Amino acid sequence: MKAPVSAAYHETRTLMRDLKLNTVCEEAACPNIGECWAKKHATVMILGSVCTRACSFCNIKTGRPDLLDPHEPENVAIAVGQMGLSHVVVTSVDRDDLPDGGAAHFAETIAAIRRHSPGTTIEILTPDFLRKPGALEVVVAAKPDVYNHNLETVPRLYAEVRPGARYFHSLWLLKRVKELDPSMFTKSGIMVGLGEGREEVLQVMDDLRAANVDFMTIGQYLQPTPKHHTLERYVTPEEFKSYQTWAYAKGFLMVASSPLTRSSYHAGDDFARMRAARLAHLQKVGSVA
Repeated sequence: MKAPVSAAYHETRTLMRDLKLNTVCEEAACPNIGECWAKKHATVMILGSVCTRACSFCNIKTGRPDLLDPHEPENVAIAVGQMGLSHVVVTSVDRDDLPDGGAAHFAETIAAIRRHSPGTTIEILTPDFLRKPGALEVVVAAKPDVYNHNLETVPRLYAEVRPGARYFHSLWLLKRVKELDPSMFTKSGIMVGLGEGREEVLQVMDDLRAANVDFMTIGQYLQPTPKHHTLERYVTPEEFKSYQTWAYAKGFLMVASSPLTRSSYHAGDDFARMRAARLAHLQKVGSVA
């Protein structure tokens, strides 16, 4: 990827600083930042910049979390309006210190965006809300267009890659979203190159489909620093294409599988394709019936 040097990139960066907003693009050292910010596409990260978990793949700081900024939901909405976004992705750090894990803050942010930019579709990427009863229901009730929660890796690697999380809880969360609102699109993703096997990846696909997940992303893990989880290998483009073929065969409406795929990379275009795929599927089912 090219270094971020465009004027639009610097305009986006200035806007984020002026509104005191964090982005996962910066904090997670995303390789796509130059391309996305040049198009004024930024993934806002709410609930502060410090995470209460220490996942071995992640570049976001771990430690004592920030105080919640009561102006953050409104500032996110202002940024969305100023950038003229038709689709926005909002994510967050894990906030195990908060009674609701930050669920109310997500709901407030969604509501603020709706007020300022009613035509913008909203995709959220939330933590797992582990041991936070009622938190998921609060976020789903706020009616985002896409609910994303990443599994990140295969269950065998959770203890070393995602030690604070539980694989089957994350699957339950995704399934529960559909139970609460069957019309809401759900999405999840994993990284490859961490030491997983092909059959394990295919099993994750089956688990996600059993939870009625619509959209799966598969991207290459890139080791942020020598202190992070070791990069076991670079997965070939042919393997990514094979995973995409398998995932579509298993029934996903939308699949993004490539070395540079990330949760929010080309999210707006992918959302439009996913919505069209659902409409085509419903029309087909209706004609058969």
